[in-house]
Amino acid sequence: MGVAEAIQQTPDFALCVGAILALQGRVVVTGIGKSAHIASKIVATLNSTGTPALFMHAADAIHGDLGMIQPEDFVVAISKSGDTPEIKVLVPLLKRKGVPMAALVSNADSYLALHADYILHAPVTREACPHNLAPTTSTTAALALGDALAVCLLESRDFTRQDFARLHPGGTLGKQLYLKVGDLSRQNQQPQVLDNAPLKEIILEISGKRLGATAVLDAAGNLRGIITDGDLRRMLSAFAGRLEDVRASDILTPNPVAVDIDDFAVEALARMQERNITQLIVTEQGQFCGFIHLHDLLREGLV
Repeated sequence: MGVAEAIQQTPDFALCVGAILALQGRVVVTGIGKSAHIASKIVATLNSTGTPALFMHAADAIHGDLGMIQPEDFVVAISKSGDTPEIKVLVPLLKRKGVPMAALVSNADSYLALHADYILHAPVTREACPHNLAPTTSTTAALALGDALAVCLLESRDFTRQDFARLHPGGTLGKQLYLKVGDLSRQNQQPQVLDNAPLKEIILEISGKRLGATAVLDAAGNLRGIITDGDLRRMLSAFAGRLEDVRASDILTPNPVAVDIDDFAVEALARMQERNITQLIVTEQGQFCGFIHLHDLLREGLV
């Protein structure tokens, strides 16, 4: 059975989503054995998508961890059978606290399901294990239903990519969602020459600023084009006149590929890959303000 079918056969699913959305507290997810591992993962997904959550091991709950549950919280208890001894001990304690509880179970007639306020039914007739013993199919079904719950909650909260980025500032995933071109280009030098600059000045600017290119500006500071070290090599191999007469305007590439300082760094990477180039001119309100290089993106782990 797929997740969509499971949700359709779980009328309490929508009610459970509504109850969690109205919470003033947190979602506390509990389980024992393999279900505890699934509970821990669901907690991580809820937290990363805007629903505050805590993991509570069912065995530890009856040895002090029950104190983490506050009256405004909501408990999701995961158990395939719904009849494990630890769950049977825990349920009355939760009921005494008066917190609402959802049972994510395979057996809808179990002790846990019968005492829960909401039933998230994940029926499994047989495990993938050839001996029908090791939790495999049942844990996968529980995880899928838990993820479906998290996705419904994030959609109901209008949780955006920007919200996701704020909760994932570290690692490559976070950088893809928040790192801007300006965060990288401001660290670089800004090679630039005027359009009447001689060849020697162009070569010194490119080699001295170590970005493999220079912007070409007119006297008013407007961007005329770009000259790369590749442009220089091609010009030198084909030029037949006096090198002393060469000016930047003679060898520049007009209308260079540029990226705005406020664009995301991954957008700069996409443009480099599309054009098979290693650097882009960076502009701010249409004016040249620097370069971003492929090496900048490599250092950040975006490539």
